[in-house]
Amino acid sequence: MMDLFSTWFFSLIFFCFVVFRGTSGATFTFLNNCDYTVWPGILANSGSPKLETTGFSLEKGTSRSLQASTGWSGRFWGRTSCNFDGSGQGSCLTGDCGSGQIECNGAGATPPATLAEFTLGSGNQDFYDVSLVDGYNLPMVVEGTGGIGTCAATGCVTDLNRSCPTELRVGEGEACKSACEAFGTAEYCCSGAFNTPTTCKPSVYSVMFKTACPRSYSYAYDDATSTFTCTGADYIITFCPSYGNSQKSSTDPPPRTTEPTTDDAGNVGTTTGPQVVPNEMGSSTTNSATETSTIGSSEGEAGGVMLADSAWIAGLATGDSTRAISDLLQSTLIAITTATTTMLILPMFHNLY
Repeated sequence: MMDLFSTWFFSLIFFCFVVFRGTSGATFTFLNNCDYTVWPGILANSGSPKLETTGFSLEKGTSRSLQASTGWSGRFWGRTSCNFDGSGQGSCLTGDCGSGQIECNGAGATPPATLAEFTLGSGNQDFYDVSLVDGYNLPMVVEGTGGIGTCAATGCVTDLNRSCPTELRVGEGEACKSACEAFGTAEYCCSGAFNTPTTCKPSVYSVMFKTACPRSYSYAYDDATSTFTCTGADYIITFCPSYGNSQKSSTDPPPRTTEPTTDDAGNVGTTTGPQVVPNEMGSSTTNSATETSTIGSSEGEAGGVMLADSAWIAGLATGDSTRAISDLLQSTLIAITTATTTMLILPMFHNLY
């Protein structure tokens, strides 16, 4: 009888962890590994509640944690080279949200900016990615902790500012624009006639981003190798992650990079000599031969999922979390658990009396 009770009890505990842990949402911990201060910005999607802050200062070597409820969706980014006065008024050189304050107050990042995007599902199935679609301003890695499933780390360890083509470069190399931001054409922006996965293809610039950071979004329809899932996790967002400090990053030293060459038409070419050969997290080794990179593999990266018609991006834009366990399924599971519990408990009372 005790064996039966133990089996039932521990099965119930595990089930409750998987189904009900979502009521507490997730904890986001921001870690600044840069050798300068970063000002994280936070934007909740439409319909999602604001977190306790929408922007704050994070000095080098420090961290801060924020709690988000189940169903929350939104994005985080790092602002750099900011100048705020004692009252919190000011602006930032990269990632500025235009609020004129440390708090972004519902405003998003001005491109270019490296973005971490999340949707915390109502059934505790979370979706997340690191996007370079709006350009790049600093290295960032996202890691899930304490979750169930693959919970793969994603992001970009490589400093793309060092190898940014001249036509995409901001200022003295403080950030690197996306091709859409730099040129504004429908082909680069996946808009108009190019607003489908069939017509919008990776450009030479997005290929460059993908080669350096294989797990990050490089263009709008890069879902296959860039979107990841986890159940019941908390998340660490690290700015300027060290080579080797991520579970998924390489222990190799920082890569030697050469600036891509461009022809008269502005197309990115390859250079001879040492080339960057990235691993799955964007940390790299070098090879004396010129390397060829492919993206959008149907196999994808560990933990990646293919989402048709860029539904992930649409979900983030609207705050919809349709990939979580549905309310009907959750209710069904609760009903099954209740029935099973009743069937197990009744014989116990029958034997006792």
